Amino acid sequence: MKTFALTGIAGYIAPRHLKAIKETGNRLVAALDPNQSVGIIDSYFPDSHFFTEFERFDRHLDKLRRSGRGIDYLSICSPNYLHDAHIRFALRSHADAICEKPLVLNPWNIDGLAELEAESGRRVHTILQLRHHPAILALRERVAAAPPGRVFDVDLSYLTSRGNWYFASWKGRDDQSGGIATNIGVHFFDMLGWIFGPCRANRVHVLQPDAAAGLLEFSRARVRWFLSINADHLPEVAKVKGQRTWRSITIDGTELEFSEGFTDLHTVSYSEILAGRGYGLEDARPSIELVHAIRNTQPLGLDGDYHPLARQLG
Repeated sequence: MKTFALTGIAGYIAPRHLKAIKETGNRLVAALDPNQSVGIIDSYFPDSHFFTEFERFDRHLDKLRRSGRGIDYLSICSPNYLHDAHIRFALRSHADAICEKPLVLNPWNIDGLAELEAESGRRVHTILQLRHHPAILALRERVAAAPPGRVFDVDLSYLTSRGNWYFASWKGRDDQSGGIATNIGVHFFDMLGWIFGPCRANRVHVLQPDAAAGLLEFSRARVRWFLSINADHLPEVAKVKGQRTWRSITIDGTELEFSEGFTDLHTVSYSEILAGRGYGLEDARPSIELVHAIRNTQPLGLDGDYHPLARQLG
């Protein structure tokens, strides 16, 4: 049994990490969040210590370490802009880090973490859960088996409606979340690069606080992509059904069915990490470089080959 601590336990993604720690047979001994709405902890680890101040959390973990009961892993579910600092804290605490996406906001942060990883002898693991999705694994095998030089035409659409709270929180601030392409798109961009190879060209057609669209050229695919948190941007078929989330990937005009199978991907990710097969700093680098480039690119407007859903943004 390994011991864990967790930062950001009041956040949206933390329950998936709590479930993964529990289902892999391990134990949470301490958690941190400035928000006190953390009753979810009782469903998994009611005996865990909880702190609202980082200083007291740090002190507690240091005391555990000095008594020979230090944590093995720090799970990081805190806001995106704190990931780099919390990973550094994990390594200084003689623990491995398991960090939610995005690993960091800027590519050069990875270089600094690589130095600390080498110095500490501990590892940084990142959650790239789509790499474990059965439909995505099957697609990767299909692409690998295709004739050399075959280039696929792909449309990626991901819309996940958010209310007014979004822009009042850190998620609505580019300097804290990395903007919409980073905050809700980074794991999709990682998946695309993992399947279709290195990105060769990046065109951004639209980049605004609630939506973004562009065209990416990978070694083996041309990908038109569209991301949005605005419910008004949902396709009509989703609105009719009362859906507030829409995921769609088409390859050469054929829909890839991957609407199911998301609930256990964090547990699979943890199992792989604990078995020594997790994803690390260099695995995350291509997608971090890509989202950094997207948010620093001047949009072209609706010119050229753009995603059909982007028409409503023109």
